[in-house]
Amino acid sequence: MIEIKLKTKDKVTIAVNHYKNGFDSVVILAPGWFMTKDSKSFVEMSEVFSKTSDVLAMDFRGHGKSEGFYTFTSKEINDISTVIEFAKENYKQIYLIGFSLGGALVLIAGSEYDYINKIIAVSAPSCFEKIENNIWRKEAWLPTLQKCELKRWFSIRPSLLICKKIKPIDIVEKIKCPTLFLAGEKDPTVHNWHSEELFKKAICKKNYELFPNCFHAEDLFIQDREKFVQLCTNWLYNE
Repeated sequence: MIEIKLKTKDKVTIAVNHYKNGFDSVVILAPGWFMTKDSKSFVEMSEVFSKTSDVLAMDFRGHGKSEGFYTFTSKEINDISTVIEFAKENYKQIYLIGFSLGGALVLIAGSEYDYINKIIAVSAPSCFEKIENNIWRKEAWLPTLQKCELKRWFSIRPSLLICKKIKPIDIVEKIKCPTLFLAGEKDPTVHNWHSEELFKKAICKKNYELFPNCFHAEDLFIQDREKFVQLCTNWLYNE
């Protein structure tokens, strides 16, 4: 694995872990708010997916080793677009896997780029303003404590500016490539109805899977790794 730096069109440097193993396909991993490419779960996911494709695991602006301030999907489309365009220059097949707000961003990107081959949106919100984020529930604070990484926490830089955001529910019908929606039954942050609504409105080839007793975003990988990996690899390579 090597870390590369890419410059967005609005001049923000984005850090990306490139797992380059000689495949002609690439998986772009897009973490959500408060997660980075170097978080334990994303390093493990990168290693899993790098067995069947190359991997580009990214830090969105305001996270990890990327510059700038996080705007909760308003400007992060520039970040993932930059990684997608890099992938287009180097790979024949491009797969997007996004988590939480990263899930929202892969859907938005999928509506804008007609050369994305497949998408997996994990715990994606239908609309930012409707995110529940019930932080007092054990399903919220317990996984946060279990995933505590002080180095990551100190790297997070949110923007204080309120910017207009694209609602995934408004653009999901524009996605043409096959899209898999995954959600946790006990997700306290983005309730599973978000994924259900996105799935219902999508008109591309699609599927929806609910993970019983699982929580939010990367927690699906942590809590039920075998099912998560099997669903994702089947969707990407066997459908």
